[in-house]
Amino acid sequence: MDYPGNLFVVAAPSGAGKSSLVKALLELDSHVQPSVSHTTRPPRGQEKHGREYYFVSGPDFDRMVLDSAFVEWANVHGHRYGTSKKAIEERIAQGADVILEIDFQGAMQIKRIFENAVLVFILPPSWEELRSRLERRGEDSPETIELRLANAADEMQQAREFDFVIINELFERALFDLKAIVHAQRLKFSAQRRARAETFKALHIT
Repeated sequence: MDYPGNLFVVAAPSGAGKSSLVKALLELDSHVQPSVSHTTRPPRGQEKHGREYYFVSGPDFDRMVLDSAFVEWANVHGHRYGTSKKAIEERIAQGADVILEIDFQGAMQIKRIFENAVLVFILPPSWEELRSRLERRGEDSPETIELRLANAADEMQQAREFDFVIINELFERALFDLKAIVHAQRLKFSAQRRARAETFKALHIT
């Protein structure tokens, strides 16, 4: 089904800078909205239902899993998180552009459900730089860093399945590339026809 809005899916190995790039894009482009996940954990601080997350009970989450309401879900630190198909559909049906950060398996699942989704893979400029970034974060033990690097080797092989690849060597350039992808997608014939259906109809373009 065609929607007036676009769905952007961004994946990357840990340490490539995916979250920082998506956060910066959201600050620059108010028409792009983050995907809001469902979670069984309670709200923290000033979090609001429907803004940061949709907060649901364990039984409600179970029912959504059984109803195949999630395009993907996972158990993280004792709480479950899921990406709702309906939540994405509602936003892009209203004409918003939605951006989703996810692993490459989840990206493939999204593409099967939303065939117009635009898949973007973020790569580091080198193995040395990826290791350096993971070490500079100071969040992981040496063993965990080695595991993340081993996982990255498998993950980066999946870049060939994505529509666009950004090499995050200089942050400003990578952000420019991400903005360019979003803007170019909005100008594609199919996207313009979805977003400006009345204009196309008035001009007798089918």
